[in-house]
Amino acid sequence: MIKSFWATSLLLLSSLACAQNSPVGLWRSVDDGTGEAKAEIRIVSEPSGQLTGRIDKALVQKGSPNCNVCTDDRKDKPVVGLDIIRGVRKTEGKDVWENGRILDPENGKEYTVRLTPLEGGKQLQVRGYIGVFYRTQVWQRIE
Repeated sequence: MIKSFWATSLLLLSSLACAQNSPVGLWRSVDDGTGEAKAEIRIVSEPSGQLTGRIDKALVQKGSPNCNVCTDDRKDKPVVGLDIIRGVRKTEGKDVWENGRILDPENGKEYTVRLTPLEGGKQLQVRGYIGVFYRTQVWQRIE
Protein backbone atom coordinates (compact mmCIF):
# COMPACT_ATOMS: atom_id res chain seq x y z
CA MET A 1 0.00 0.00 0.00
CA ILE A 2 2.75 2.48 0.95
CA LYS A 3 4.79 1.53 -2.13
CA SER A 4 1.86 2.19 -4.44
CA PHE A 5 1.25 5.55 -2.70
CA TRP A 6 4.84 6.63 -3.35
CA ALA A 7 4.77 5.35 -6.91
CA THR A 8 1.56 7.28 -7.58
CA SER A 9 2.98 10.39 -5.93
CA LEU A 10 6.12 10.23 -8.05
CA LEU A 11 4.06 9.80 -11.21
CA LEU A 12 1.93 12.82 -10.33
CA LEU A 13 4.96 14.96 -9.56
CA SER A 14 6.72 13.96 -12.77
CA SER A 15 3.60 14.67 -14.85
CA LEU A 16 3.24 18.09 -13.20
CA ALA A 17 6.89 18.85 -13.97
CA CYS A 18 6.37 17.86 -17.60
CA ALA A 19 3.22 19.97 -17.83
CA GLN A 20 5.16 23.01 -16.61
CA ASN A 21 7.79 22.46 -19.31
CA SER A 22 5.11 23.01 -21.94
CA PRO A 23 3.81 26.19 -23.57
CA VAL A 24 0.31 25.40 -22.26
CA GLY A 25 -0.70 28.01 -19.69
CA LEU A 26 -1.13 31.74 -19.19
CA TRP A 27 1.77 33.98 -20.26
CA ARG A 28 2.64 37.68 -20.00
CA SER A 29 4.22 39.18 -23.11
CA VAL A 30 6.37 42.29 -23.07
CA ASP A 31 6.84 45.17 -25.48
CA ASP A 32 10.09 44.78 -27.46
CA GLY A 33 10.88 48.48 -27.25
CA THR A 34 9.87 49.43 -23.71
CA GLY A 35 10.10 46.11 -21.86
CA GLU A 36 6.68 46.82 -20.31
CA ALA A 37 4.07 44.09 -19.85
CA LYS A 38 1.87 44.16 -22.92
CA ALA A 39 -0.70 41.35 -22.83
CA GLU A 40 -1.66 38.07 -21.24
CA ILE A 41 -1.86 35.17 -23.67
CA ARG A 42 -3.47 31.83 -22.84
CA ILE A 43 -2.05 28.86 -24.75
CA VAL A 44 -4.19 25.71 -24.82
CA SER A 45 -3.90 22.26 -26.33
CA GLU A 46 -6.64 21.42 -28.83
CA PRO A 47 -8.05 17.88 -29.20
CA SER A 48 -6.03 17.60 -32.43
CA GLY A 49 -2.81 17.97 -30.38
CA GLN A 50 -2.10 21.41 -31.82
CA LEU A 51 -1.61 24.44 -29.59
CA THR A 52 -3.49 27.70 -30.00
CA GLY A 53 -3.01 30.94 -28.13
CA ARG A 54 -5.40 33.82 -27.58
CA ILE A 55 -5.11 37.21 -25.96
CA ASP A 56 -6.87 36.99 -22.58
CA LYS A 57 -6.09 40.54 -21.48
CA ALA A 58 -4.53 43.59 -23.11
CA LEU A 59 -2.36 45.40 -20.56
CA VAL A 60 -1.41 48.20 -22.97
CA GLN A 61 -3.94 49.53 -25.46
CA LYS A 62 -2.48 51.09 -28.61
CA GLY A 63 -4.88 52.24 -31.26
CA SER A 64 -8.13 50.44 -31.99
CA PRO A 65 -9.47 47.70 -29.70
CA ASN A 66 -10.08 45.69 -32.89
CA CYS A 67 -7.59 44.11 -35.28
CA ASN A 68 -8.19 46.47 -38.18
CA VAL A 69 -4.86 45.56 -39.79
CA CYS A 70 -5.57 41.81 -39.87
CA THR A 71 -6.20 40.45 -43.37
CA ASP A 72 -7.80 37.05 -42.66
CA ASP A 73 -10.79 35.83 -40.63
CA ARG A 74 -9.56 37.93 -37.67
CA LYS A 75 -10.06 41.26 -39.48
CA ASP A 76 -11.97 43.76 -37.33
CA LYS A 77 -12.30 41.25 -34.46
CA PRO A 78 -11.60 42.47 -30.91
CA VAL A 79 -7.94 42.10 -29.92
CA VAL A 80 -8.96 40.66 -26.54
CA GLY A 81 -10.05 37.12 -27.34
CA LEU A 82 -8.13 37.08 -30.64
CA ASP A 83 -6.35 33.85 -31.64
CA ILE A 84 -2.76 34.91 -32.28
CA ILE A 85 -1.12 31.46 -32.22
CA ARG A 86 -2.42 28.67 -34.44
CA GLY A 87 -1.36 25.19 -35.51
CA VAL A 88 1.74 24.72 -33.32
CA ARG A 89 2.87 21.11 -32.73
CA LYS A 90 5.50 19.52 -30.50
CA THR A 91 8.67 18.51 -32.30
CA GLU A 92 9.39 14.81 -31.82
CA GLY A 93 11.99 14.19 -29.11
CA LYS A 94 12.45 17.87 -28.17
CA ASP A 95 10.87 20.41 -25.82
CA VAL A 96 10.13 22.63 -28.81
CA TRP A 97 6.76 23.41 -30.40
CA GLU A 98 6.79 24.75 -33.96
CA ASN A 99 5.40 24.76 -37.51
CA GLY A 100 2.46 26.97 -36.57
CA ARG A 101 1.80 30.66 -37.08
CA ILE A 102 1.76 33.71 -34.80
CA LEU A 103 0.02 36.99 -35.53
CA ASP A 104 1.22 40.43 -34.50
CA PRO A 105 -2.13 42.25 -34.06
CA GLU A 106 -0.41 45.64 -34.14
CA ASN A 107 0.71 45.28 -37.76
CA GLY A 108 -1.40 42.35 -39.02
CA LYS A 109 1.66 40.33 -40.04
CA GLU A 110 1.79 36.59 -39.49
CA TYR A 111 5.01 34.70 -38.80
CA THR A 112 6.07 31.08 -38.56
CA VAL A 113 6.54 30.44 -34.85
CA ARG A 114 8.68 28.31 -32.54
CA LEU A 115 7.90 28.04 -28.81
CA THR A 116 10.60 26.85 -26.42
CA PRO A 117 10.05 26.63 -22.64
CA LEU A 118 12.96 28.00 -20.58
CA GLU A 119 13.86 27.92 -16.89
CA GLY A 120 11.86 24.74 -16.26
CA GLY A 121 8.77 26.24 -17.89
CA LYS A 122 8.80 29.57 -16.02
CA GLN A 123 9.57 31.41 -19.26
CA LEU A 124 8.68 30.84 -22.89
CA GLN A 125 10.91 31.82 -25.79
CA VAL A 126 8.64 32.90 -28.64
CA ARG A 127 10.44 33.22 -31.96
CA GLY A 128 8.61 34.43 -35.07
CA TYR A 129 10.18 33.88 -38.50
CA ILE A 130 9.81 35.30 -41.98
CA GLY A 131 12.34 33.42 -44.08
CA VAL A 132 15.76 33.69 -42.41
CA PHE A 133 14.77 36.75 -40.39
CA TYR A 134 13.31 36.35 -36.92
CA ARG A 135 12.24 38.22 -33.82
CA THR A 136 12.39 36.70 -30.35
CA GLN A 137 10.51 37.52 -27.18
CA VAL A 138 10.64 35.85 -23.77
CA TRP A 139 7.26 35.60 -22.07
CA GLN A 140 6.77 35.03 -18.32
CA ARG A 141 4.46 32.30 -17.00
CA ILE A 142 1.56 33.59 -14.92
CA GLU A 143 -0.07 30.19 -14.33
